[in-house]
Amino acid sequence: MKKLLVALLIALGILQSSAVEPGERIRILIYTKNGEGYVHENIAASVAALEKICAEEGFLTEVSDQPSVFTSENLEIYDAIVFSNSNNEGFDTEEQKKAFQEYIRSGGGFMAIHSANATEREWPWYWAMVGGKFIRHAPHQEFDVVLTDADHPSTSHLPARWTIKDECYYSFQLNPDIHVVLSADMTTVEDEGKDEYPGETFGQLFPLAWCHEFEGGRQFYTALGHDPWFYEDPLFVEHLRGGLMWILDKE
Repeated sequence: MKKLLVALLIALGILQSSAVEPGERIRILIYTKNGEGYVHENIAASVAALEKICAEEGFLTEVSDQPSVFTSENLEIYDAIVFSNSNNEGFDTEEQKKAFQEYIRSGGGFMAIHSANATEREWPWYWAMVGGKFIRHAPHQEFDVVLTDADHPSTSHLPARWTIKDECYYSFQLNPDIHVVLSADMTTVEDEGKDEYPGETFGQLFPLAWCHEFEGGRQFYTALGHDPWFYEDPLFVEHLRGGLMWILDKE
């Protein structure tokens, strides 16, 4: 009798069928706007990796480099926004910035990859939301990253110590509320300027990936991902997947 009642309620639209796939209605905006200055060659590869992840999870994706997508009405359809290697100016107008703020404050998820923390370098709210502001990076090289949270969905699949070839990004103005999940072992980074910054600010471990909740929404940032080929590395792809699932609260 109970099963018949549940079936009837589903048929009437009063209850939602559990057969509906969890990712069916998830929609992700992948944003790649670059202002004046350096444009990474990894954008196409990063977008392809994100689209593949989303397809596997059953999510819908839209890709844009046009700031005009940032209107309150348009952003309402997205469950999360990913700034994939965006850089420098990300918006054209104050209205677009306001729409983005409203989106975050209404609980929208946000993920930033690599140079995305070098976007909107003159906007303190953006730095605080992302979790930090890019200042510079060490020369491209092999170095070790270590897990500072081995249970986070973006890191739980990774070895405790992972040797990668990438740029070691340095951020400053770090939001004190960020939860660091992955760090660079600075003893393995060759950089003549590292004594000046970061120096001893973070000891021997410099934050490279983190998450936090900010003004209503969930945010995840990873500094990794300079090279196009890295977006085909299974470990890095799962790192991105875990970050995306965390901001969607689906880990």
